Amino acid sequence: MPELPEVEVICQGLRPHVTGRQVTGLWCGEKKLRLPIPQTEMAECMVGAHVGSINRRAKYLLFDLDNGCRLLVHLGMTGRLGIFPQGAPQAIHDHVCWQLDDGMEMRFNDTRRFGFIRLLKVDGPDPFAGLGPEPFSADYSAQYLKDKAGKRVQPIKNFLMDSKVVVGIGNIYANEILFYAGLLPTTPIGSITLAKWQHIVDLSSTVLKKAIASGGTTISDYVNASGKSGYFQLELMVYGRKGERCKMCATAIEKQVIAGRASYFCPRCQR
Repeated sequence: MPELPEVEVICQGLRPHVTGRQVTGLWCGEKKLRLPIPQTEMAECMVGAHVGSINRRAKYLLFDLDNGCRLLVHLGMTGRLGIFPQGAPQAIHDHVCWQLDDGMEMRFNDTRRFGFIRLLKVDGPDPFAGLGPEPFSADYSAQYLKDKAGKRVQPIKNFLMDSKVVVGIGNIYANEILFYAGLLPTTPIGSITLAKWQHIVDLSSTVLKKAIASGGTTISDYVNASGKSGYFQLELMVYGRKGERCKMCATAIEKQVIAGRASYFCPRCQR
């Protein structure tokens, strides 16, 4: 599943191609996504409108139009948004095409169809109520995490991946953050000091920004808005490296399943 860096890379890649453009047409396929495609609503609200801004919240892409409508896109596990010339052959798993006034079109492709599209109002109810802060925001602080953790024994990896605690940190980056923090993924959150929480806050920003600068992580089929793969996977320290030597100490990387998710760690560097 694309995590925060991958969604942010797509967001940044779409901005110069879509911002300010008028939507002149719409095409939708017949196959269902996780939620029904709101074809009628999109045709009524989007065709003829201009895209005012494109932003990311958590792992969602938000397209705000000049008529007060907002398109929300979640990529699911295999979703892609890309820019193509109108008339270019469609791919087998293209589900929605938005035609633009410059002869290009934005296409949503999703092989496994776990993504979804919703049409909202900019001034409507907050669809993200209940979600935690962004990992780059001032609200994501050491004191916030310590207060949220309390004295619980929940493993820290599960805690960091909880979108009600902080958004956007998925399995790949939780593994990497904990490696740099020197903590095992099973560490009880109630045992972590304020100073160590500050270290985690700092590392969250560092690792995620580095991944964004590297174009994201391509593990299977992730590509950016231009169809190019990311290359942060070349810099991964533990994720997906079971049995390989730690880049820091040469100890074999181990793997453990925690709450149904694969966790990778160095038993020497992480205590």
